[in-house]
Amino acid sequence: MVSSKSEAGLIYNIKFSSVGPANVTGQDVVYEPSNIDVAMKLHYLRGIYYFNSQAFQDVTIYQVKEPIFLCFNHFYMTAGRFRRAESGRPYIKCNDCGARFIEAQCDKTLEEWLEMKDASLEKLLVSNQVLGPELAFSPPILIQQTKFKCGGVSLGLSWAHVLGDVFSATEFINFLGKVVVGYQPARPNNLAHSLTKANSTQTLQKIVEDPLSIKRVGPVEDHWIANNSCKMESFSIQVTASKLSQIQSRTEIKGPFESLCAIIWQSISKIRDGPEPKVVTICKKSEEKKEGLVGNNQVIGVVKVDHSIREANPSELARLIKNDIIDERLKIDESIENDHGVSDVVVYGANLTFVNMEGADLYGFDWKGHKPMNVSYLIDGVGDAGTVVVLPAGPNDSSKDGDEGRIVTMTLPEDEIMKLKFELNKEWSIA
Repeated sequence: MVSSKSEAGLIYNIKFSSVGPANVTGQDVVYEPSNIDVAMKLHYLRGIYYFNSQAFQDVTIYQVKEPIFLCFNHFYMTAGRFRRAESGRPYIKCNDCGARFIEAQCDKTLEEWLEMKDASLEKLLVSNQVLGPELAFSPPILIQQTKFKCGGVSLGLSWAHVLGDVFSATEFINFLGKVVVGYQPARPNNLAHSLTKANSTQTLQKIVEDPLSIKRVGPVEDHWIANNSCKMESFSIQVTASKLSQIQSRTEIKGPFESLCAIIWQSISKIRDGPEPKVVTICKKSEEKKEGLVGNNQVIGVVKVDHSIREANPSELARLIKNDIIDERLKIDESIENDHGVSDVVVYGANLTFVNMEGADLYGFDWKGHKPMNVSYLIDGVGDAGTVVVLPAGPNDSSKDGDEGRIVTMTLPEDEIMKLKFELNKEWSIA
């Protein structure tokens, strides 16, 4: 299938096909997402990997697709389709339906594209499709290859968050790189989750109130995206390694993520109408060993303050983010369990949400010895309170000491963006 040009001709010659497992999974194989997975079902990760012209020189489209077939042998639940049990709880029927594969061309060179630094345009390089309204026909993964005028290539990964967090998504794409150079994956024996259930005391506590980190929406039924009450827009800023060092000195906290979150939290508090965001959600890599190939294992917690954010010392806010996160995963687990897995909630944007992707191996994707020159991730399906994603700028933006800069991608109500850029530039000389 071929479609016409998009966004004033930037992306054109768009073709659709499918890729699935090379082997048959078997009959009546199902995969049940955990309660935390179900809580994330209205969110989507969109990752973009940029490669220079040498990486895919003389590579045919079949040579790109072939290792994906083998990758799905290993991650076969990601090639299935969602169904609902009689109770209404969603599960994946592992029926080998595969992923959607998109080919496209871009009217710009890779250098010209990266110089635009426009997060909203980046969405053209990765599918924005969501699950539903016909779940049985909706792939949870879509992969887009876009060829630039110079021969450079981007690979876009659209990943339904119900499958797993960014650490699972990067494991999937990095595994693909291993298959490309001849690694033969064995089909895993058991993909079932071992769910962590709260004890009876925690269950009684949960019945009283919902976790602070989720917000009920909907019902969305089988169209897995929440409606916003305002228009949301995304934009990115790049903070160099030297600028990051200055910010950490001013906030008196040795932690890039915590320092950036503190100044952005305070800046949003200054420009946002209405009450200050005195509860924020923090998502970051868990130190616990992951069970299964994919899943939402990241820490989801909240930080609460009872004083003015506008008047606070940024170093105190950074310290709270570093040391005083209240982990809410057990509460979320129990909340979804009590609703028999049919809840419709948002996590990202239920409160102002800060997502730390520093622990993800973003540059671990290797295509026959070629590493991506740039990697970008953003989150779709964000609630009205907004989300701030912090990820490494990559080895090309490192100081002489080896410290990397950071890319900060924010998804916020449209009317806040210009005001926030002005505030960040005035106070911190960024944006």
